[in-house]
Amino acid sequence: MNSTPTLGRVLVVEDDPSIQKVLKRLFEAGGYAVEIHGNGQSALESFQAFPPAIIVLDLRLPKLSGRDLCKEVKTESPTLPIVVLSAASDISDKVSLLELGADDYVTKPFSPRELLARVRAALCHTSRTSSISLVRFDNISLDLKKMEVLRDGEVVILTAQEFKTLLFLVQNPDRVITRDELLKEVWGYQKPPSTHTVDNHILRLRQKLERDFEEPVHFRTVHGTGYKFVR
Repeated sequence: MNSTPTLGRVLVVEDDPSIQKVLKRLFEAGGYAVEIHGNGQSALESFQAFPPAIIVLDLRLPKLSGRDLCKEVKTESPTLPIVVLSAASDISDKVSLLELGADDYVTKPFSPRELLARVRAALCHTSRTSSISLVRFDNISLDLKKMEVLRDGEVVILTAQEFKTLLFLVQNPDRVITRDELLKEVWGYQKPPSTHTVDNHILRLRQKLERDFEEPVHFRTVHGTGYKFVR
Protein backbone atom coordinates (compact mmCIF):
# COMPACT_ATOMS: atom_id res chain seq x y z
CA MET A 1 0.00 0.00 0.00
CA ASN A 2 1.32 3.46 -0.89
CA SER A 3 2.21 5.79 1.95
CA THR A 4 0.17 8.92 2.37
CA PRO A 5 1.84 11.94 0.70
CA THR A 6 3.00 14.51 3.22
CA LEU A 7 4.43 17.33 1.11
CA GLY A 8 1.16 18.97 0.04
CA ARG A 9 -1.25 18.78 -2.86
CA VAL A 10 -0.32 19.70 -6.42
CA LEU A 11 -3.19 20.89 -8.61
CA VAL A 12 -2.30 19.91 -12.18
CA VAL A 13 -4.27 21.71 -14.90
CA GLU A 14 -3.53 19.99 -18.22
CA ASP A 15 -5.86 18.73 -20.95
CA ASP A 16 -3.48 16.20 -22.57
CA PRO A 17 -4.15 12.75 -21.01
CA SER A 18 -0.63 11.48 -21.74
CA ILE A 19 0.95 14.45 -19.97
CA GLN A 20 -1.55 14.10 -17.12
CA LYS A 21 -0.25 10.57 -16.52
CA VAL A 22 3.39 11.70 -16.60
CA LEU A 23 2.76 14.50 -14.13
CA LYS A 24 0.71 12.31 -11.81
CA ARG A 25 3.52 9.72 -11.63
CA LEU A 26 6.17 12.43 -11.25
CA PHE A 27 4.60 14.28 -8.35
CA GLU A 28 3.34 11.20 -6.52
CA ALA A 29 6.85 9.71 -6.70
CA GLY A 30 8.11 13.01 -5.28
CA GLY A 31 5.82 12.64 -2.25
CA TYR A 32 2.93 14.90 -3.23
CA ALA A 33 -0.79 14.35 -3.47
CA VAL A 34 -2.01 15.09 -7.00
CA GLU A 35 -5.32 16.42 -8.30
CA ILE A 36 -5.78 16.72 -12.07
CA HIS A 37 -8.20 18.86 -14.06
CA GLY A 38 -8.50 18.99 -17.83
CA ASN A 39 -10.08 22.45 -18.10
CA GLY A 40 -9.58 25.81 -16.48
CA GLN A 41 -13.09 26.24 -15.11
CA SER A 42 -13.15 23.05 -13.04
CA ALA A 43 -9.63 23.82 -11.81
CA LEU A 44 -10.75 27.26 -10.66
CA GLU A 45 -13.69 25.75 -8.78
CA SER A 46 -11.36 23.24 -7.12
CA PHE A 47 -8.93 25.99 -6.09
CA GLN A 48 -11.75 28.05 -4.59
CA ALA A 49 -13.16 25.08 -2.67
CA PHE A 50 -9.86 23.66 -1.42
CA PRO A 51 -6.67 25.62 -2.24
CA PRO A 52 -3.68 23.39 -3.11
CA ALA A 53 -0.07 23.89 -2.09
CA ILE A 54 0.88 24.73 -5.69
CA ILE A 55 -0.62 24.80 -9.20
CA VAL A 56 1.09 23.41 -12.31
CA LEU A 57 -0.73 25.04 -15.19
CA ASP A 58 -0.90 24.56 -18.95
CA LEU A 59 -1.78 27.68 -20.95
CA ARG A 60 -3.98 26.19 -23.65
CA LEU A 61 -7.05 24.95 -21.82
CA PRO A 62 -10.74 24.59 -22.71
CA LYS A 63 -13.50 26.62 -20.97
CA LEU A 64 -11.09 28.96 -19.17
CA SER A 65 -7.60 29.72 -20.47
CA GLY A 66 -4.50 29.17 -18.39
CA ARG A 67 -3.77 32.88 -18.60
CA ASP A 68 -7.20 33.79 -17.19
CA LEU A 69 -6.97 31.08 -14.53
CA CYS A 70 -3.55 32.37 -13.43
CA LYS A 71 -4.91 35.90 -13.17
CA GLU A 72 -7.95 34.81 -11.16
CA VAL A 73 -5.94 32.65 -8.73
CA LYS A 74 -3.38 35.38 -8.10
CA THR A 75 -6.13 37.94 -7.52
CA GLU A 76 -7.65 35.74 -4.82
CA SER A 77 -4.41 34.27 -3.43
CA PRO A 78 -1.30 36.28 -4.41
CA THR A 79 1.16 34.03 -2.55
CA LEU A 80 -0.05 30.67 -3.89
CA PRO A 81 2.72 29.48 -6.24
CA ILE A 82 1.95 28.75 -9.91
CA VAL A 83 4.34 27.04 -12.31
CA VAL A 84 3.26 27.45 -15.93
CA LEU A 85 3.84 24.55 -18.31
CA SER A 86 3.34 25.31 -21.98
CA ALA A 87 4.59 24.73 -25.51
CA ALA A 88 4.67 28.49 -26.02
CA SER A 89 8.29 29.69 -25.98
CA ASP A 90 7.98 33.27 -27.19
CA ILE A 91 9.56 35.61 -24.64
CA SER A 92 6.56 37.97 -24.71
CA ASP A 93 4.39 35.11 -23.40
CA LYS A 94 6.80 34.61 -20.54
CA VAL A 95 6.82 38.30 -19.70
CA SER A 96 3.02 38.58 -19.65
CA LEU A 97 2.58 35.39 -17.57
CA LEU A 98 5.12 36.50 -15.00
CA GLU A 99 3.48 39.92 -14.92
CA LEU A 100 0.22 38.16 -14.03
CA GLY A 101 2.01 36.60 -11.08
CA ALA A 102 3.17 33.16 -12.26
CA ASP A 103 6.17 32.05 -10.20
CA ASP A 104 7.98 30.07 -12.89
CA TYR A 105 7.66 29.00 -16.51
CA VAL A 106 8.72 25.65 -18.02
CA THR A 107 8.39 24.94 -21.74
CA LYS A 108 7.38 21.66 -23.37
CA PRO A 109 8.97 19.25 -23.98
CA PHE A 110 10.18 19.39 -20.40
CA SER A 111 12.59 17.51 -18.19
CA PRO A 112 10.64 15.84 -15.36
CA ARG A 113 13.56 16.33 -12.97
CA GLU A 114 13.76 20.03 -13.80
CA LEU A 115 10.01 20.51 -13.40
CA LEU A 116 10.03 18.75 -10.01
CA ALA A 117 12.97 20.92 -8.92
CA ARG A 118 11.13 24.09 -9.99
CA VAL A 119 8.02 23.02 -8.05
CA ARG A 120 10.08 22.30 -4.93
CA ALA A 121 11.84 25.67 -5.23
CA ALA A 122 8.53 27.53 -5.56
CA LEU A 123 7.12 25.72 -2.52
CA CYS A 124 10.27 26.43 -0.51
CA HIS A 125 9.98 30.13 -1.28
CA THR A 126 6.33 30.11 -0.20
CA SER A 127 7.12 28.35 3.08
CA ARG A 128 9.70 31.04 3.91
CA THR A 129 7.11 33.70 3.17
CA SER A 130 4.49 32.05 5.40
CA SER A 131 6.82 32.19 8.41
CA ILE A 132 6.14 35.94 8.55
CA SER A 133 2.61 36.97 9.50
CA LEU A 134 2.68 40.72 10.02
CA VAL A 135 5.08 43.45 8.89
CA ARG A 136 4.79 47.12 9.86
CA PHE A 137 6.78 50.12 8.73
CA ASP A 138 5.91 53.80 8.99
CA ASN A 139 2.14 54.04 8.30
CA ILE A 140 2.04 50.70 6.43
CA SER A 141 0.78 47.35 7.75
CA LEU A 142 1.31 44.16 5.73
CA ASP A 143 -0.76 41.16 6.90
CA LEU A 144 0.39 38.01 5.11
CA LYS A 145 -2.35 35.79 6.52
CA LYS A 146 -5.02 38.07 5.09
CA MET A 147 -2.77 39.03 2.14
CA GLU A 148 -3.73 42.62 2.88
CA VAL A 149 -1.81 45.89 2.80
CA LEU A 150 -3.06 48.89 4.78
CA ARG A 151 -1.90 52.48 4.58
CA ASP A 152 -3.14 54.64 7.47
CA GLY A 153 -5.77 51.93 8.07
CA GLU A 154 -7.04 52.00 4.47
CA VAL A 155 -6.68 49.03 2.13
CA VAL A 156 -4.10 49.48 -0.64
CA ILE A 157 -4.77 47.53 -3.83
CA LEU A 158 -1.66 45.83 -5.21
CA THR A 159 -1.34 43.63 -8.26
CA ALA A 160 -0.09 40.07 -7.73
CA GLN A 161 3.38 40.99 -8.94
CA GLU A 162 3.53 44.16 -6.85
CA PHE A 163 2.59 42.07 -3.81
CA LYS A 164 5.30 39.50 -4.55
CA THR A 165 7.89 42.25 -5.06
CA LEU A 166 6.91 43.85 -1.76
CA LEU A 167 7.15 40.49 0.02
CA PHE A 168 10.64 39.83 -1.25
CA LEU A 169 11.82 43.29 -0.26
CA VAL A 170 10.43 43.16 3.29
CA GLN A 171 11.94 39.68 3.74
CA ASN A 172 15.36 41.16 2.91
CA PRO A 173 15.51 44.46 4.81
CA ASP A 174 18.62 46.65 4.71
CA ARG A 175 20.19 44.50 1.99
CA VAL A 176 21.12 45.80 -1.44
CA ILE A 177 19.22 43.73 -3.99
CA THR A 178 20.18 43.87 -7.64
CA ARG A 179 17.61 44.16 -10.40
CA ASP A 180 18.75 40.80 -11.76
CA GLU A 181 18.19 39.16 -8.37
CA LEU A 182 14.67 40.59 -8.20
CA LEU A 183 13.92 39.33 -11.70
CA LYS A 184 15.22 35.87 -10.80
CA GLU A 185 13.63 35.53 -7.36
CA VAL A 186 10.32 37.34 -7.94
CA TRP A 187 9.70 36.88 -11.66
CA GLY A 188 11.51 33.56 -12.11
CA TYR A 189 13.88 34.63 -14.87
CA GLN A 190 17.13 32.71 -15.17
CA LYS A 191 18.41 35.04 -17.90
CA PRO A 192 16.70 38.41 -17.39
CA PRO A 193 15.77 40.05 -20.72
CA SER A 194 15.33 43.55 -19.25
CA THR A 195 15.39 45.31 -15.90
CA HIS A 196 12.85 48.00 -16.80
CA THR A 197 9.98 45.96 -15.38
CA VAL A 198 11.64 46.02 -11.93
CA ASP A 199 11.98 49.80 -12.03
CA ASN A 200 8.32 50.16 -13.00
CA HIS A 201 7.15 47.96 -10.12
CA ILE A 202 9.33 49.78 -7.58
CA LEU A 203 7.92 53.09 -8.82
CA ARG A 204 4.35 51.84 -8.35
CA LEU A 205 5.16 50.58 -4.83
CA ARG A 206 6.59 54.01 -3.99
CA GLN A 207 3.51 55.74 -5.36
CA LYS A 208 1.21 53.51 -3.30
CA LEU A 209 3.21 53.17 -0.07
CA GLU A 210 5.65 56.06 0.39
CA ARG A 211 4.57 59.34 1.97
CA ASP A 212 6.41 61.13 -0.86
CA PHE A 213 7.22 58.82 -3.75
CA GLU A 214 9.67 61.36 -5.21
CA GLU A 215 11.68 61.27 -1.94
CA PRO A 216 11.40 57.58 -0.96
CA VAL A 217 12.35 56.56 2.56
CA HIS A 218 11.65 52.82 2.45
CA PHE A 219 12.20 51.77 -1.18
CA ARG A 220 15.60 53.25 -1.86
CA THR A 221 17.60 53.22 -5.07
CA VAL A 222 21.21 52.08 -4.87
CA HIS A 223 22.59 53.70 -8.00
CA GLY A 224 24.24 51.36 -10.45
CA THR A 225 23.14 48.28 -8.51
CA GLY A 226 19.47 48.01 -7.56
CA TYR A 227 17.31 48.71 -4.53
CA LYS A 228 17.23 48.44 -0.74
CA PHE A 229 14.22 48.21 1.58
CA VAL A 230 14.60 50.17 4.83
CA ARG A 231 11.98 50.18 7.59
